[in-house]
Amino acid sequence: MSGMDPSKEREALNLHKEATVIDFHCDTLKEVVEWPRIRAPLTPRRKLGEKSEQGHLDLPRLKEGGVDCQVFAVFCTREPRPQDAALWLLDAFYQALERNPDKLMLALNAGDIRKAKAEGKIAGFLSIEGGEPLLGNLASLRMFYRMGVRAMGLTWSWRNEIGNGSGEKRPTGGLTDFGISVVEEMSRLGMLVDVSHLNDQGFWDVVETYKGPFIASHSNCRELCDVSRNLTDDMIRALADRGGVMGMNFLPFFITPREELRAGKKATVASLVDHIDRIVGLVGPDHIGLGSDYDGIPYPPDGLEDASKVPNITLELVKRDYSDEDIKKILGGNFLRVIEKILH
Repeated sequence: MSGMDPSKEREALNLHKEATVIDFHCDTLKEVVEWPRIRAPLTPRRKLGEKSEQGHLDLPRLKEGGVDCQVFAVFCTREPRPQDAALWLLDAFYQALERNPDKLMLALNAGDIRKAKAEGKIAGFLSIEGGEPLLGNLASLRMFYRMGVRAMGLTWSWRNEIGNGSGEKRPTGGLTDFGISVVEEMSRLGMLVDVSHLNDQGFWDVVETYKGPFIASHSNCRELCDVSRNLTDDMIRALADRGGVMGMNFLPFFITPREELRAGKKATVASLVDHIDRIVGLVGPDHIGLGSDYDGIPYPPDGLEDASKVPNITLELVKRDYSDEDIKKILGGNFLRVIEKILH
């Protein structure tokens, strides 16, 4: 229950339906992919087109939650053969696309996202999380682009050929020479550069190297929750200066400090929106979006148990007297603006 006046709640939910809602990060492909027989799971795989009681996200729950565009991460960093794994995950998406033509549509640009919404479909957008599948080769980047990938997080938490991840305990700098060439080629192709999971030096290397708007697909405020995956105030200002957007991550210990969680405090929709409040106070409402990390987090915050609960963010923003215009920006309009600018 929202605790709102019923008429105001109806207005808020109508606003949510009007908005173009974009979630810029989920790890659901690894939950639905049919791995080769040698890695066949003991339990049946979920189907993207069927509602499940497992995990956080599928097409029916996205529809219920009013999510118009879902960015599906291709995450292969932990795989011994990351390029092969990337192909399996991309194939899982394209198989879902073939099986659900009335529910899902590939999005390559802002126009596709708007078209999918108008047709009552979910726009599926592809992003690589961590550059390991490139195998140190720009030709791989170009081929993934040809397969529909339009964004890439340069690293995951570990070091790779591109640079250092946020989890490295003794990093030796930020982006490598190859990493710089990757950023330059992504700019040429028209791909979104994602700095979530980069270490701090890598972030500033992107600021120095890449002159357009970049994104942090699923990162929150380090000032409110001191983990290396969140952005400092200076980083948030630098991202905003370039016209970029950061997507709010739903992982509880990126929202609420671990010591507070251990003491019994809950991460909630309200505590997630506290991060939005802080970003608005720093740089205004034009640089915030959603990046749930559904199916990549061990458990979600209270009130955001799965993708069907995304309207609770809108209800909380309405409670805090955000304007309709600003709510629409936060729900997806800001990401849509950057997509429109960068993607050819």
